[in-house]
Amino acid sequence: MKFSNGYWLAKDEYLINSPLEAFDASKVSGETENGTEALRVFAAYQSIDSRSQMLDVGMSTITVSTPAEDVIGVEIKHFDQDDHNPLFKLYPEKVQPTINVDDNTAMLKSGNLEFVASLHDRFHIDFNYNGSRITGSEYKAQASIADLSGQELGKVMHPNTVAGAQSLATPGSVKRADHFMREQLSLLPGTNVYGFGERFGNFVKNGQTINTVNMDGGTGSEQSYKSIPFYLAGKSGVAGKPGVYYGVFVNESQPTSFEVANEVVDRVSFSTRGESLEYYIIAGDSPKDVVGKYNKLTGGSVLPPEWTFGLWLSTSFTTDYSEETVMKFIDGMAERHIPLSVFHFDCFWMKGFEWCNFEWDKEQFPDPKGMLKRLHDKGLKVCVWINPYISQKSPLFKVGQEKGYFVKQGDGNVWQWDLWQPGLAYVDFTNPEAVDWYKGLLRNLVEMGVDCFKTDFGERIPMHDAVFANGNNAQGEHNYYTHRYNKAVFDLLKEMKGEDEAVVFARSATVGGQQFPIHWGGDNLSQFHSMADSLRGGLSFLSSGFTFWSHDIGGFEENASPAIYKRWTQFGLLSSHSRYHGNIQYRVPWLFDEEAVEVTRKFTQLKMDNMDYIYGQAREAVKQGIPLMRPMYMEFPEDANTATLDRQYMLGSDWLVAPVMTESGDVDYYLPEGKWEHILDGRVIEVPENGKWMAENYDFLSLPLWKRL
Repeated sequence: MKFSNGYWLAKDEYLINSPLEAFDASKVSGETENGTEALRVFAAYQSIDSRSQMLDVGMSTITVSTPAEDVIGVEIKHFDQDDHNPLFKLYPEKVQPTINVDDNTAMLKSGNLEFVASLHDRFHIDFNYNGSRITGSEYKAQASIADLSGQELGKVMHPNTVAGAQSLATPGSVKRADHFMREQLSLLPGTNVYGFGERFGNFVKNGQTINTVNMDGGTGSEQSYKSIPFYLAGKSGVAGKPGVYYGVFVNESQPTSFEVANEVVDRVSFSTRGESLEYYIIAGDSPKDVVGKYNKLTGGSVLPPEWTFGLWLSTSFTTDYSEETVMKFIDGMAERHIPLSVFHFDCFWMKGFEWCNFEWDKEQFPDPKGMLKRLHDKGLKVCVWINPYISQKSPLFKVGQEKGYFVKQGDGNVWQWDLWQPGLAYVDFTNPEAVDWYKGLLRNLVEMGVDCFKTDFGERIPMHDAVFANGNNAQGEHNYYTHRYNKAVFDLLKEMKGEDEAVVFARSATVGGQQFPIHWGGDNLSQFHSMADSLRGGLSFLSSGFTFWSHDIGGFEENASPAIYKRWTQFGLLSSHSRYHGNIQYRVPWLFDEEAVEVTRKFTQLKMDNMDYIYGQAREAVKQGIPLMRPMYMEFPEDANTATLDRQYMLGSDWLVAPVMTESGDVDYYLPEGKWEHILDGRVIEVPENGKWMAENYDFLSLPLWKRL
């Protein structure tokens, strides 16, 4: 949120108190999750020049710790209260920091990263890496903020209200104001900001306002299915000097607002509702180093089975389908020598209006167990669509209602609405019994022969008048819901299929979701600009600690033209994971034109022929905690020309892919310094030190696909 009126003033409705002087600091033991020592700093909201200034003043309690080498956590508290928000689960290491407090500073050091706070002076914080300042919190950047809008003086008590206002309040007339905590971290000149999950706007986030709240808004809006309160700040090196790279992870599950170099143009501001704010600075020598450390801190990535990297074919969404339709598509792919790995059944494998009842529609699929065996006999894996919402028409609704398995309203009734399914209810994954019930429903399908699940939705979770079984704040549970949902499904598959075979195909995600691969980009359009939107979203998501990502080949909405289908097929089969899926149109190539068949066959075979490279790179990416599909800046951080590139990427460390996003076949892209071989036409180019911009034209059987030699 924006609280300021220009650089110096606050907006009229906000009372902003900032730590002005840290008056005490000490080492504390036994309070951190990994059992190591921490530093605690007490900073008052006014300068302390005399004893009288120790009265009628608030303060922030700042606890500094380290969960891993080169990672420093900062927790800022105003009142020591439980906001009832789930913090994201972290996986700390046993790292003992160096802590020193003297007359002027309080310091904590982890590896080569150092936190330094001023004492008995204008309060500010510096974060130094390898001896140089990389960011910091300037004087008055931190803040404890009350929203006094609509309140009368004396009828509201904010913890930091000036003594005169407090004295006007009489017993019984006090009403607490909404409260926020804010931090602002400075940016060095020339620093680009990336990440925040799957964001479809400009790839470099400088100048944007970003709210980390999961929403079902498609791939062409400011909303996101996968909001991650993490950003990567990067500044390329010049004249042989190393660049500056660090990440900032805000450990708040409830919606958090980021003002990226806009409210204060040389800072990233972030704020959240409540009495506390927790964030981590993650430093490293390269973007990969930083992202890898963040990935490990939040649980690390999991390597999906090799079969998931092949081609997935879907029934599509609202199209008519039955076993006969499905087999016709599968046989059609085989007849045309197009390798197929997975067949996916979308929503209407169940009866309409009953999602989810987890029962096959017997009119269309009279012998589901036999059908699944017939698909397995053809060498295919089977995926089916699910979501975490239960329609009132589903036979399962009464069960969940009576046993208390759904999210409730404040009056004790089930929280319901008619969006998506009539009278739907939300499975409450904070209730262990509800989790077991939901997993049991899926267990029947796995026993029948289903190999994996597409875990759709998970974003439209109520944040108001909603009561969860664990008593948590509904705003805090909103983003965290997808983690509980995907974890329940993934855990069931691990239990039944084994750790090496478990996989979901998920749309929503939050921090730590890389433990439950794979994720795809959501509802895009069958248009060239939506290819670009999808890729920007994917590269932002992959800058945020995730390793694998996919998208609907051909676009989800609308009918795809033959040109869109063929160009997107190239892009899709040169992505981490590859799935044909649509809304109103089947996505089998022969329904477009004969060349589409040839394009699909060529690029599917190309991927299968190079599976040793792709799966080997996937294994290494999991090990390092970095993406398989990676932005150009991440692979070439020393080349400033790569900093803003968002229509090309590296697939692993050696393959450069520039999808063609025009019907004409015109494409412009950038080759960094080095020796490159075109994988499809055999050309070899020696690119000079400053890189080379390319402008070319490709037919539908080719695209810029280069291998670094």
